[in-house]
Amino acid sequence: MLKSRKNVLVVDDEPKILEVVCLLLESKGFRTFPAENGRKALEIFDSENISLVILDLMMPDISGEEVCIAIRKKSRVPIIMLTAKVDEIDIVDGFGLGADDYVTKPFGLKELYARVEAVLRRTESDLVPLVKRNSWRNGDLIIDFEKNEVRKKGISLTLTPSELKILSVLIKYPGKVFTREELIEAALDKGFAGYDRAIDSHIKNIRKKVEDDPKNPVYVRTIPGLGYKFGGDGD
Repeated sequence: MLKSRKNVLVVDDEPKILEVVCLLLESKGFRTFPAENGRKALEIFDSENISLVILDLMMPDISGEEVCIAIRKKSRVPIIMLTAKVDEIDIVDGFGLGADDYVTKPFGLKELYARVEAVLRRTESDLVPLVKRNSWRNGDLIIDFEKNEVRKKGISLTLTPSELKILSVLIKYPGKVFTREELIEAALDKGFAGYDRAIDSHIKNIRKKVEDDPKNPVYVRTIPGLGYKFGGDGD
């Protein structure tokens, strides 16, 4: 249900590895963003909607560890580390920095792809968007999912658990159109006893709280005949 073409940032200062990993992922339907150093990696991460980072640790300018720390300060995006370091202490340190998985060089492409799939499966089941704090339209709407705080024009809003879950799903997959059935499956309890039109009531209530004009929404948009999507442009 939630499958879409994901953006993967691949960071490695070895051109051949960079090329091979990108070709592998492109062949599997991913869109890749190659970076040969840490500085470029952070530039790409800040400008693109990245779903996964494959990160070499040993780089000449900004180390992979430093890149990982910088990303973790602002995002929960999954990170798979690539490294020639094989000592247990190095692996433990990598997880301590916030890595989700660790692949040692040399590695097989089948192994790497299996780990990519496993990491993405785990994160797709998490409804919280990958970025902890989201801001749209110069701070008009701010959502801090770590603190469960929603603010509109600086005023704190109160959303019900169901409303927050629905909004979380829409924000995690910006631009994706969800049918009512998909939103029930993704955002509400599996034992949800309601019917698909109940989603409309939740959407109506969300719009009353986050939109300037609920009848002309800019955040939670209706796609006629299909469903709903999140349409806010980030700051």
